[in-house]
Amino acid sequence: MSLTRVVLTSGRSLDLSELRFSSTYGGMLEGYPCKVVNDMTIRSLVRTAEGDHPSVPVHLVPPPREYPDQYAGAFGPVEVLPAVACVGVFRSAALDRAHDPVLHRSALTIIWFQPTTHVPSGCDAEDALREIDWEGLARDCEL
Repeated sequence: MSLTRVVLTSGRSLDLSELRFSSTYGGMLEGYPCKVVNDMTIRSLVRTAEGDHPSVPVHLVPPPREYPDQYAGAFGPVEVLPAVACVGVFRSAALDRAHDPVLHRSALTIIWFQPTTHVPSGCDAEDALREIDWEGLARDCEL
């Protein structure tokens, strides 16, 4: 049973089987959002996703980065990512038509950032999420 269904711009339907939200800067006790902090946050999300489902490929949707006109500290200019980091495990029909559709599904873990905790659904998901190249990134797996 899926949490929701997302429809890609290609028309392929994806079932969301697992979703984790986290605050992009929730654990930040000192410092400020900058490229160094953001890159560490992203690497941590990717490593965790790879470890949680080692047989499923992981794809990061490049997050939008904003540069507000604020004082640049020791780590460079202020760089802000959207407030919510999302890690979703998606499944869809098998990529290889020779695979038995009952026994095989394709899967991909996707990491993206968004401004709120809105659960993506149907055609109402972030454009960057709906434009994923599923055929090029996902992998077939046997159930």
